Amino acid sequence: MNLSATLILAFGMSMDAFAASIGKGAVLHNPPLREALRTGLIFGVIEAITPLVGWSLGLMASRYLLAWDHWVAFTLLGCLGMRMVAGGLRRQTETPPRVGQHSLRVLATTAFATSLDAMAVGVGLAFLEVNILHTAIIIGLATMIMATLGMLLGRFIGPWLGKKAEVIGGVILIGIGCNILYAHFGQAALPGL
Repeated sequence: MNLSATLILAFGMSMDAFAASIGKGAVLHNPPLREALRTGLIFGVIEAITPLVGWSLGLMASRYLLAWDHWVAFTLLGCLGMRMVAGGLRRQTETPPRVGQHSLRVLATTAFATSLDAMAVGVGLAFLEVNILHTAIIIGLATMIMATLGMLLGRFIGPWLGKKAEVIGGVILIGIGCNILYAHFGQAALPGL
């Protein structure tokens, strides 16, 4: 796989993290650049690790992993999204102060859920002649850049959206999970035609 194909793959893989980080940035109270970089780093590292894990699993048992990855991503993103929606709706009546940063647990869980597609890509790459370490690093860097930009964009969207930001962020996560599930079943239906 040449460099341009790797870059296209990397930025394509980073779009889920970009959308999720916009929602995360919108929820925070004026997140500083440091928080955006922290979020980008967490998303980027996890997104770089998952294709390596997928590649390793692909060498061992690809059909078993591919049978469940979409359900795991859908469940994680759906639960996180519903939690954000419920919290956002509760906040509309309670109006507690907005937080300055997300916990490492919340960011890591969101990053893992949005990077399961990269794990599936890693499984596919196990059957191709690619430098998996090189590819994983590029995917991680692209995700770090896009997640950081997403947080910064969310910073400006958040005050404009007000209390609805967390609800919208939760709906985005649920939508990403549904899209992963839809893409899987859409691909599964193609071979039978």
